[in-house]
Amino acid sequence: MKSIIRNVFFPIHELIKGHDTLSYLYQLEKSQWFSREQLCELQSKKLRQFISHVYINVPYYKKFFDSDKMADDVISTIADIRTLPFLTKDLIRENIETLKSEKTKGLIKSNTGGSTGEPLIFYLCKRRISADVAAKLRATRWWGVDIGDPEIVIWGSPVELKKQDIVRNIRDRLFRTRLLSAFDMSEKKINEYISIIKKYKPKHIFGYPSSIYILSKFAKQNNIKLHDIGIKVVFCTAERLYDYQRELISDVFNAPIANGYGGRDAGFIAHECPQGGMHITAESTIVEIVDHDGNPLPPGYRGEIVVTHLASHDFPFIRYKTGDIGVLSDDSCLCGRGLPLLKNIEGRAIDFIITPDGKIMHGLSLIYVLRELHGIKEFKIIQEEPDYFIIDIVRSSDFKIENETLIRNRFKKRIGSDIKINFNYPSKIKAENSGKFRYVVSNVQHPITQSLID
Repeated sequence: MKSIIRNVFFPIHELIKGHDTLSYLYQLEKSQWFSREQLCELQSKKLRQFISHVYINVPYYKKFFDSDKMADDVISTIADIRTLPFLTKDLIRENIETLKSEKTKGLIKSNTGGSTGEPLIFYLCKRRISADVAAKLRATRWWGVDIGDPEIVIWGSPVELKKQDIVRNIRDRLFRTRLLSAFDMSEKKINEYISIIKKYKPKHIFGYPSSIYILSKFAKQNNIKLHDIGIKVVFCTAERLYDYQRELISDVFNAPIANGYGGRDAGFIAHECPQGGMHITAESTIVEIVDHDGNPLPPGYRGEIVVTHLASHDFPFIRYKTGDIGVLSDDSCLCGRGLPLLKNIEGRAIDFIITPDGKIMHGLSLIYVLRELHGIKEFKIIQEEPDYFIIDIVRSSDFKIENETLIRNRFKKRIGSDIKINFNYPSKIKAENSGKFRYVVSNVQHPITQSLID
């Protein structure tokens, strides 16, 4: 079955979609063994082609080059990219139409999860999607996992299935993927998920580290054995992976943990290999680390991660500020790949919610409520008691007070009809004392969720 999926179903699927994923994958599996110098040459060549295309076809950047009287061929090396301005979420929102290529067809609308407030709307071209999928497939192959291997995904599945979600579910079944909702992690659901995992016998698990940790901790506390079902690797992404999570998950499943870093907006940025190196997808991604003032920092220094995606021709992400913190490394990995390394990645931290009836819900289930509303620049959800929440909202000019009623009704639908919510409207959301931002914070104790956030 695996061979049929890999060699027949998947190529047909990509052909129908108009994607060049397999061609990209073939190239990536050769270039990963390039030296650093060869990879820099490849990046520079792709960068020149990328900037030339963007200058000719993307109004936002044509205006920039023309107004600064800068020729596009000035950008010929990776160092030259620092002469270009940063791209931020606010700039994308303000210039979304002029960031689209005038020659492109078939752009696909996408958005971020909106964990900090209003979700970012942007567009993906087929070239960009193909590059990201190929990068992910290359990384999973490092661990002996390939197209067609049975997979369990613990993710934020929608509360109500739309037509496209139903089609996606059918496709997932065809490719031997089972989706388990991270939005309901009650004991009843965890038991159900464990039964599915035992029966399905996946080769790998993919999902939020916090959700996989919750399941693992429950299994450990209840002496449920999951170490002998044949899992090769557990892939964790979308949140910061903590050492204590890695240790417990690995112990419960008797499998290594592979950390992945990226996003819907910035793309597939880096992935961990079996030797522990967090390899940047250098063939399609240029990563910079900058300080608070935007100055570039050398390897070994902590700063904001800035990404240029070299396959985003028709809706370019050039020097895109991710808001995440990281450190570049100039070390070489024992695996022998020339791909550069990231280390100490600090992304978002999101708590679980404990409902009045004891259900455990991933905080994203509440973030999804606020991200759909206009007029919300930033927010923070604080659970003080199982039935009491405080929501801090930084408003924009189009905020409507009716949003309070909508939020209350949707929270009650998810959590329970007897909950109480108070709203505050600060001018800014403050970071924690540690410097990290926590967009959903629960002060309700539960034995399974204790110590999820350090």
